[in-house]
Amino acid sequence: MKGHDVGELRVRKELSAIPDYKAGKTAPSAIGVKDMFKLSSNENPFGPLPSVVDAIAGHLGSINRYPEMAASALTAAVAERYEVDPAAVVFGSGSVEVVSQLIRATAGSGDEVLFAWRSFEAYPLLVLAAGATPVRVPLNDDFGHDLEGFLERITDRTRLILLCNPNNPTGTTLGHEEVERFLDRVPSDIAVVIDEAYVQFNRRPDTADGIRLYRKFPNVAVAHTFSKAYGLAGLRVGYAIAPVGLASALRKVALPFGVTQLAQIAALASLKAESELGERVDWLVGERIAVVDALRRKGWRVPETEGNFLWLPLGAATSEAAQILEEQGILIRPFPGEGLRISIGGPGAAELIVDAVEVLVEKGHTGGAFEHAAKEGLQR
Repeated sequence: MKGHDVGELRVRKELSAIPDYKAGKTAPSAIGVKDMFKLSSNENPFGPLPSVVDAIAGHLGSINRYPEMAASALTAAVAERYEVDPAAVVFGSGSVEVVSQLIRATAGSGDEVLFAWRSFEAYPLLVLAAGATPVRVPLNDDFGHDLEGFLERITDRTRLILLCNPNNPTGTTLGHEEVERFLDRVPSDIAVVIDEAYVQFNRRPDTADGIRLYRKFPNVAVAHTFSKAYGLAGLRVGYAIAPVGLASALRKVALPFGVTQLAQIAALASLKAESELGERVDWLVGERIAVVDALRRKGWRVPETEGNFLWLPLGAATSEAAQILEEQGILIRPFPGEGLRISIGGPGAAELIVDAVEVLVEKGHTGGAFEHAAKEGLQR
């Protein structure tokens, strides 16, 4: 059958300004490479725990029924874990949908939403889809949030501020005291979201603690996900802990039945197995530290990272570098003109990352294609 183009059908004009979201590459395309490591999507490389699989399997026979929209059992478990009012907990189809709820509940046409750039790629797309205006605040020289830059860009149109901690894709973090000082200067009628998708990998002792900030400031909300450390990316479940009034507004814009029954069951089982899952997270953190240390010893400038990924600021050489790494058996996430984000993978991935990045240096020195990258990305 032939497809139809939009023709005379009316769609919102502003949608033409929204680029497609680019997910991490999935299909291996390297020629002559037997095994490919998919390190492009910040996924947990380990499959779900047997207890989580068993919990899901025990409910497969009831997927003909709608899930409980309130996610009562999971809400109670999260509320108990963080000692918050259950009314403050709101779930969504992954933390990206939760962030979408936060944007749509606070901002619309004529309103502004502030976030660092570069940060999570979905932020500007979600803001534009809500009809609001994205305000990108450039990162500082260390690839982290410039909080003074945020304050300078607050106007009477600002409705929401997004702080990604650790920041995706650079991995950098915010200190607790600096965020407290920042929040003291933000007008109390502007919501501030601490997006902690990678919080379990964050080992910075003085990092900004979203839950502590939520308890202290009445305009702070926190976004968490089960996709990363818990390894449930394929089931899509995340949540916000927000002031009760804001949480009520989130439920009004949430996708009805957006968190499936299986997702709720898997998330609940994962919370019960948190100590076992923590061992996997510890292993991934150890691999991250090993890779970063190895690259720095070779002269690479690798920014601080507290996620399950690292950032290589390759500038204009990024796209070519991504192709070279793919030829070495690694699928990574390129941000053309800026840098590469490389996720930490399973056993064997760390060594391959270090060896493959060494090929970049070799090709850069021989072909000259990486002269710009050498100035930006290497400590020479």
